[in-house]
Amino acid sequence: MKYPTQRVAFYYFTGAMILFALQVTVGVVAGTVYVFPNFLADIIPFNILRMIHTNALIVWLLMGFFGCAYYLVPEEAERDIESPMLAYIQLGLLMFGAVAAVIGYLFGIHEGREFLEQPLWIKGAIVVVALIFLYNISMTILRGRKTAIGNVLLLGMWGIAVFWLFAFYNPVNIALDKVYWWYVVHLWVEGVWELVMASVLAFLMIKMTGVDREVIEKWLYAIVGLALFSGLLGTGHHYYWIGAPGYWQWIGSIFSTFEVAPFFAMVIFAFTMVWKGRRDHPNRAAMLWSLGCTVGAFFGAGVWGFMHTLSFINYYSHGTQVTAAHGHLAFFGAYVMLNLAMISYAMPYLRNRKPYNQILNMWSFWLMTSGMAFMTFVLTFAGVVQVHLQRVLGMTYMEVQDQLVLFYWMRLGTGAVVVISALMFLYSIYGPARQERPARQVALQPAE
Repeated sequence: MKYPTQRVAFYYFTGAMILFALQVTVGVVAGTVYVFPNFLADIIPFNILRMIHTNALIVWLLMGFFGCAYYLVPEEAERDIESPMLAYIQLGLLMFGAVAAVIGYLFGIHEGREFLEQPLWIKGAIVVVALIFLYNISMTILRGRKTAIGNVLLLGMWGIAVFWLFAFYNPVNIALDKVYWWYVVHLWVEGVWELVMASVLAFLMIKMTGVDREVIEKWLYAIVGLALFSGLLGTGHHYYWIGAPGYWQWIGSIFSTFEVAPFFAMVIFAFTMVWKGRRDHPNRAAMLWSLGCTVGAFFGAGVWGFMHTLSFINYYSHGTQVTAAHGHLAFFGAYVMLNLAMISYAMPYLRNRKPYNQILNMWSFWLMTSGMAFMTFVLTFAGVVQVHLQRVLGMTYMEVQDQLVLFYWMRLGTGAVVVISALMFLYSIYGPARQERPARQVALQPAE
């Protein structure tokens, strides 16, 4: 750790991991409701479980992004964070808002808009948190060394804050509501979040491969250009059936097809950098999560997104388990794995240890990735059956749900695997920092 204020990132990562554990646990409970519909119905209704599951995901990913920024910006800018005190205040406000929101949801206090259920005062608190963060990071970068990674990260973070403001606009007209609602939901995860993802990956590639910064920055600019070009008008694939003009079916279909490009470019970028670097970085777990992130994002956000993004396919598939399959693998591949990659890389420095618990960390990678991949396949097959029975043959929703119980059982099993692998990851990061000695170390020592 080169700069003392990078220590701030440790507490952001810890807060994120607490919410991560909550999110996957509630996800398993929600999955249980699919096979036992009355499970906890009188205590926590399913809509509240889903609300906590999705909101905890968004908040812990954002908290992880903040931690990534507080760790990498000092190294990029070559100076300490402008105000560590403000960073800690920001974290306290964010954690308080997250806990208050969850408690409020349990008592039915929410606004009801999907993903934007937070009460107005919590939305305002999020604005305050964003302003504190943007001041801290912007001043650190502006007063320090300017790099492409820092600039792209800053652009992504400003984009997150600006598009969040549309969460305050809640028109009575439901079609107009959805038009601007997607300004937050889509332009976050399929727009400015991709800028954050690209910049963090570029930082990790520089640190772990040794490839020249100039080469990595050229790739970074190309990926950012593709992400913005496709993501902005790609919002149109959400406008097909909400009462928007018909031309959005063409715009949405065409530009959504291009949304595969930046994720494919990330795969080529990461693997090319590792191949060119030809340097065995000791933190094998961080390298594995970084490479896995690009592959998971390509398949989850790219391939599975493309599978049902064209308007004439989406007409049948929207709102089915096909959407759930895409959503789970996209969030996991693109952003969950990104945060876990950065945490795996940074924690040895933040704890002042050499890379530790590598084997356990990598086992958690393979178990978690396998669980999420199988969950995606299960939900995809369930979605195909649902489309045929419900949208083609005309069976009622509940009749179709009875036919999907086997898929829901399999999804529940994969959810349990994900929880176990998440606990393994947490122990590998926060457990005893045991240094694993190479098997040949003794044999390589010179004889006395």
